[in-house]
Amino acid sequence: MEKTKKIKLFIGLFYLTIVGLFVYYLFSKFSLQQLTSYEFIKDNVEYFSKIKKTNLFLLSLSFLLFTILWVFPFLGFGSPVALLGGFILGKWIGTSIVVLGLSIGATFLYIFGNFYLKDFVRKKFLNKFQNLEQKFKKSEFLYLLIYRAAGGIPWQLSCILPTLFNVKVVNFFFATFIGIIPQIFLVVSIGSGLETVINQNLKPPGIMDIISSPNIYLPLGIFLILIVITIFLRKFFYKK
Repeated sequence: MEKTKKIKLFIGLFYLTIVGLFVYYLFSKFSLQQLTSYEFIKDNVEYFSKIKKTNLFLLSLSFLLFTILWVFPFLGFGSPVALLGGFILGKWIGTSIVVLGLSIGATFLYIFGNFYLKDFVRKKFLNKFQNLEQKFKKSEFLYLLIYRAAGGIPWQLSCILPTLFNVKVVNFFFATFIGIIPQIFLVVSIGSGLETVINQNLKPPGIMDIISSPNIYLPLGIFLILIVITIFLRKFFYKK
């Protein structure tokens, strides 16, 4: 337990240090007014568009590395990086890179949790999720896939909870990769739609202009439907 506390303290301090350095660097280069201005956003859209045309491979590789680090060790959530991926890389390439990056990062986090946090996780969560143990024993990959698709658990915790069931690393990776595709594709599509809307407007678009764009309301509507479906899926999956 003492070892676990030290690891948690180290992760927390490391995370805060990295975030602090990033924020310091960001505000040393740009003012808050610049960062929140429409001109700044539009200029960066054009900047990344030029990079996509001249060096798509390097941009994709850089964003893949960023996505992996976003999950581990930075412990970031999936939705913000998915929106950014769609905004920078577009719908199809963005989905591929984000799904791969999140899957690799989640697998690293699972491996870390399996080595260092397993006893802590069992003590805190085994009673709550013990009903899943038999399901995972029946068909590890299938239930991992459903577990990933159903969601409903904070991303970081969802990567560590499978340590309760000693799932294979390869099953964890591929179940994560396949299971998160639908929701990531829809979030990336929204990010890509925002990039399209900004490119089409010289002045800041209103909220109704954004929502009324097919590039936004179609993936957003499907995403809401997916949320409803996953709610019913969770009730089936987590029932005792």
